[in-house]
Amino acid sequence: MVTGHVPARRITGRPDSALIGPVLVLATLVSSVISSFGAPLIPTVARDFHVSLSTAQWSLTVALLVGAASAPVLGRLGDGPRRRGTLLGGLAVVTAGGVVAALAGGLGLLLVGRGLQGVGLGLAPLAMATAREELPQAKVAPMIALLSVSAGAGLGAGYPISGLLAEAWGLAGAYWFGTIVSGLALLCVAVVIPSSAGRGTPRRLDWTGAVLLALALVSALVAVAEGTQWGWGSPAIVSLLAVGVVLFAVWTVQQLRAGHPLVQLRLLRHPSVLSADVCAMVLGVAMYMVLSGVTEFVQSPRSGGFGFSASAVVAGLVLIPLSFLMLVSSRILPALVTRVGIRAVLTLGCLVAALGCGFFAVFHGALWQAFVMSGVLGVGLGTTFAAIPGLIVQSIPARETGSAMGFYQVVRFTGFSLGSALTATILAAHAGGNGEPGVGGYTMVLWCSAGFCVLAAALAWFLPARSTRLAPEERLPADEVRLVEQTDGDDILS
Repeated sequence: MVTGHVPARRITGRPDSALIGPVLVLATLVSSVISSFGAPLIPTVARDFHVSLSTAQWSLTVALLVGAASAPVLGRLGDGPRRRGTLLGGLAVVTAGGVVAALAGGLGLLLVGRGLQGVGLGLAPLAMATAREELPQAKVAPMIALLSVSAGAGLGAGYPISGLLAEAWGLAGAYWFGTIVSGLALLCVAVVIPSSAGRGTPRRLDWTGAVLLALALVSALVAVAEGTQWGWGSPAIVSLLAVGVVLFAVWTVQQLRAGHPLVQLRLLRHPSVLSADVCAMVLGVAMYMVLSGVTEFVQSPRSGGFGFSASAVVAGLVLIPLSFLMLVSSRILPALVTRVGIRAVLTLGCLVAALGCGFFAVFHGALWQAFVMSGVLGVGLGTTFAAIPGLIVQSIPARETGSAMGFYQVVRFTGFSLGSALTATILAAHAGGNGEPGVGGYTMVLWCSAGFCVLAAALAWFLPARSTRLAPEERLPADEVRLVEQTDGDDILS
């Protein structure tokens, strides 16, 4: 992530300074590895812990939930003199989470471990900020681009690898692998990354805002995920929804009044920022509904009249076209924007993503159709998610870039979490007598995803997206804008 404030770089000249870049790449891969332990392993979690798929879905949702709440906290803690310590602390928490998940004897303990691992979802921006501070000017842009590519490539490889490990050594084996990777990254960061003490003044952390945001998200997501099983009209669900709404309202007021808020909600006064963030949240919901639904569908036994009895490895392979084509399509964004304009790119990208969802909702009789859907979805999401950050940062003063991207992170992870929770409640509503979802549940997930993509297209086209008039000295340089598009476009799955 590109921040509005660029600290003075201090190049140490130590013998190990050449290792800073590779170590940051390794640390960035951790967030990709953590994400790869989500969707493809849900059926394995359900089988090993003897729970329904909708309940096992929490192994993904809880990590995304923690990512939504912890990303702005890590960003604020990692500002200036606390950056190295925050990076080390985040990796330590992720490593501990891997141990807890690997040793879990029940679903509750597994969710604790997965929640701790979710902290890793906020590490990539810290690594990129460290690269900006520790590397020479000439190496910053190439390294940030490499970190971005590493996040996307690590995710693409992580899906089948996690499935392969789970198939060979069980679910615990996959989590032990994640523990080893994050532990290795922790050790390398401790040895190689220089201290950031004394570099600037640490910014105050809005703990009240962080707690309110976490409680609001938990209340809302539990209600959405469990609404079908507990009953949408039950006192528990109604109370949770009401509490969630009230907490979000309180959090909004608190953020607007705080001297050092967790996120700058006032940035939503810019029309482009508002439209881009709303579009990002809706797309995030759609994307994680597809990720969850398709990986579970392909692993469903053929004896049920649908599915392909695929392994977790194959389910992971299905998502590689999505990851690869998101990376490729984000690289052609500048040419597309020059030719048709940003609003058309966003709208068309959303519609392409909707086409992919609709295709598999209609044609799901062969495994190759899942690969086609994944690729089409990757093209649509790659262009849209890469375009959104550029639309935001070109509409605000450069000094507000860090705050705007911090809020964008909260928005997109909230969308991811909501998409995962919605998948759980839809599949639970279409469960058969054996407790397993029927084909109607999966097609409903896909049609809902397509509908969300169409909604995002309408928002991109009709919501006001005019840019605020900025003086030349207030604008973020063009090369910085491209870096924002590349980093927040490519590692969107991380």
